[in-house]
Amino acid sequence: MDHEELGAWLRLTLSPGVGNGTARRLLSRFGLPQAIFQQPEAALQQCVTNAQARALCEIPAAWQALWDTTAQWLSGAGPEGPARTIVTLGDVRYPQSLLDTEDPPLLLYLTGPAKLLAHQPFPSDRCLAVVGSRNPTAQGGENARLFSRALHGAGLTIVSGLALGVDAAAHEGALDASVAGAPAAATIAVVGTGLDRVYPRKNLDLARRIAARGLLVSEYPLGTPPLAANFPKRNRIISGLSQGTLVVEAALASGSLITARMAVEQGREVFAIPGSIHAPQSRGCHALIRQGAKLVESAQDVLEELRLPATTVPGLPEAPAAEGTAVEECAETGSENNPVLTALGFDPLGLDALVARTGMDTASLQVMLLELELDGRVARLPGGLFQRLGRG
Repeated sequence: MDHEELGAWLRLTLSPGVGNGTARRLLSRFGLPQAIFQQPEAALQQCVTNAQARALCEIPAAWQALWDTTAQWLSGAGPEGPARTIVTLGDVRYPQSLLDTEDPPLLLYLTGPAKLLAHQPFPSDRCLAVVGSRNPTAQGGENARLFSRALHGAGLTIVSGLALGVDAAAHEGALDASVAGAPAAATIAVVGTGLDRVYPRKNLDLARRIAARGLLVSEYPLGTPPLAANFPKRNRIISGLSQGTLVVEAALASGSLITARMAVEQGREVFAIPGSIHAPQSRGCHALIRQGAKLVESAQDVLEELRLPATTVPGLPEAPAAEGTAVEECAETGSENNPVLTALGFDPLGLDALVARTGMDTASLQVMLLELELDGRVARLPGGLFQRLGRG
């Protein structure tokens, strides 16, 4: 798109009182944004309210600065780094799955490999959203990573929100299974800020790795800070890009449940991993299962429900989608012969309770817990708790 067309799209997004729905109605009536702004106020009033028509006839105060900033951002990508582009509602590259939803954004800002951005950056029918708690249990984070690794290995692009916790683990898992130069994105991060910012800052390195083998996506103009209201709103894009949404762990009051609800409203599948009845992070998943979400124990469960063949990514072992969950893998490690793992079960437990269950003295128990922790079979949690882990 040329400089003038870019300016018109940005002006449309900034016009006061003109939301996505009104903008789509105007585009349907008059065509491209340039044509909208060539209309007299009387013609606009036949399609929108008088106040909206007046707003469309005036240039927003922030428009010129945003236009200049956006043009500079688009031209500022280095030849060796990720490319940048903007996909508009009328662009052939705009994802059809998102276009079919109730409220598709007018613009999508994208950062990713140049080859992806030049053609069709969004896989048409092989995206899965993986979402969950920002404060998952150790096993929840591991499940997010293992499921995402297996599902990307089976040919799915993993979509999430770049938040701490399950989101970050999902992106990491997909990147673990990614292959340089692959024709599809390993993972897509839909963020709640402008793409010139990374939030949370702790995920800056992760964002850079996603941009190298996947996509960073935002509907928000450059310079948009991390405003609380923007994050639930962007969830409709996460679910809208995806054939289904997998919730790994979620409390009852969780943004992940918003994503799941939006997936249902968009006619998408919802999957949930069950957890401990004692863990607050599992209650959201259990509520979803009671409401009809598909209970899943392996990546294969997801593929079968979506009726997708396991298309192995080149360079990965065959049929990674058949891998079980971390819990299943743990059962194969001989844990039934380890009294500490047997006593732990799969719920977080304190040292005193472990002493009582095992009958071991504290010093010996701590030595064994340290060995299991170093072996990746036990995680040390805040508050002096320990949790048994599966091993991928």
